[in-house]
Amino acid sequence: MEYMFLPLRRYADFSGRSRRKEYWMFFLGCMLAAFAVGIVSGLLGGFPNGEPSGGASVLMILLGLLVLLLIIPSLAVQVRRFHDQDKSGWFVLLNFIPYVGGIIVLVFMCLDGTRGENRFGPDPKQTAADVGDIFS
Repeated sequence: MEYMFLPLRRYADFSGRSRRKEYWMFFLGCMLAAFAVGIVSGLLGGFPNGEPSGGASVLMILLGLLVLLLIIPSLAVQVRRFHDQDKSGWFVLLNFIPYVGGIIVLVFMCLDGTRGENRFGPDPKQTAADVGDIFS
């Protein structure tokens, strides 16, 4: 659970590196939150006759607010994932390429980061015990 909330604690921190686990756990948390809002919306009447009911309209507004609140930490954790692979954070703009951009970014988010320190900071996977092993 710690990895789900770590990008929220680093809300607009676009520097440093993030592990794959941090990115995917945050993504899972976002999907679970959206799913929960959808379930509650369905229980309150959903969209009978294709029109949202009063309760569903409020929850759709909440879903919109959720998206607005999570867009900055989502971008920040994605930039930090690119930094972990020793790539510029501007690679996030690949998302804007129609059809294939999202697939390209998905592949990059699945790749492992560079081992050891890179120009964006220390390896987030490396523990203090690992550092001790290197110098002994």
